Amino acid sequence: MRIETVTAAAIFAAAVCSCGRGPAHTPPVASATDGRAAGPAPEPGEQHFARIRQLTFGGENAEAYFSRDGKRLIFQSTRDGRSCDQQYVMNVDGSGVRRVSTGFGKTTCGYFFDGDRRIFFASTHAADTACPPKPDPSKGYVWGLDPYDIYVANPDGSGLRRLTNYGVYTAEGTLSPDGQTIVFTSLRDGDLDIYTMRIDGSNLKRLTFQPGYDGGPFFSPDGTKIVYRAWHPTDTALTSYQDLLRQRLVRPNRMEIWVMNADGSGQHQITNLGGANFAPYFTPDGRRIIFSSNYKNPKSRDCEL
Repeated sequence: MRIETVTAAAIFAAAVCSCGRGPAHTPPVASATDGRAAGPAPEPGEQHFARIRQLTFGGENAEAYFSRDGKRLIFQSTRDGRSCDQQYVMNVDGSGVRRVSTGFGKTTCGYFFDGDRRIFFASTHAADTACPPKPDPSKGYVWGLDPYDIYVANPDGSGLRRLTNYGVYTAEGTLSPDGQTIVFTSLRDGDLDIYTMRIDGSNLKRLTFQPGYDGGPFFSPDGTKIVYRAWHPTDTALTSYQDLLRQRLVRPNRMEIWVMNADGSGQHQITNLGGANFAPYFTPDGRRIIFSSNYKNPKSRDCEL
């Protein structure tokens, strides 16, 4: 597994927690020396970042994942005046941007598979061609659990085919290293749980059963483990969680990082930091996990890796 893949996961992790945060400080901008737009310069102490370059402009752009050959990215964006996300593919230098979803409904979580010959992503367009309504701001910071299902298509958006048909939140899909299994999160059985299925939609298996949010799963490089985020509330917190769930909402302000075997066995929590711990991803050697967290200031939406 390539270092570039970890970079993509890091971009995604930063985007998850920074969405909607208030203005903090404006980081210094690095100068471009190769004719392409530069991104922000690394902040003091950020020794692992170099050659930061901004690839997207206009709208909100997030959840970018590399193709297997490292030459393209698939990502979601509200560019072109859209009010909710569609899926786009571009070259790694930011050129050749092309919309690959239908242009209707809302999409999320795109991924290349089948040797980069196909993509999958989640979309709500079968439930409604309009954008889903945004959550009531009076409920605080909550995510809407929109009625996504997972679709597959060619990398140019042609040949679209529906892979799941649950009519409830089914998203957060990623691919096993051997390219044969999709792991994803779904509300299909009444709670937010993690499932696996073959890339043709067969052999569905539920992996998590504890009440609460289990999501954001990624395989380890050898395909034997899955890392994910989870919160398993109890007592009054569980009642509040289930009340929001009935409204198709979830409050993501508390999450810890968990690991399990690829068959769902051996589930165990590996962080106990408090706050929101998101977007875990194994390093290429499978020995460590990078993730995003606001545990130093849990009331903030500003997360660090």
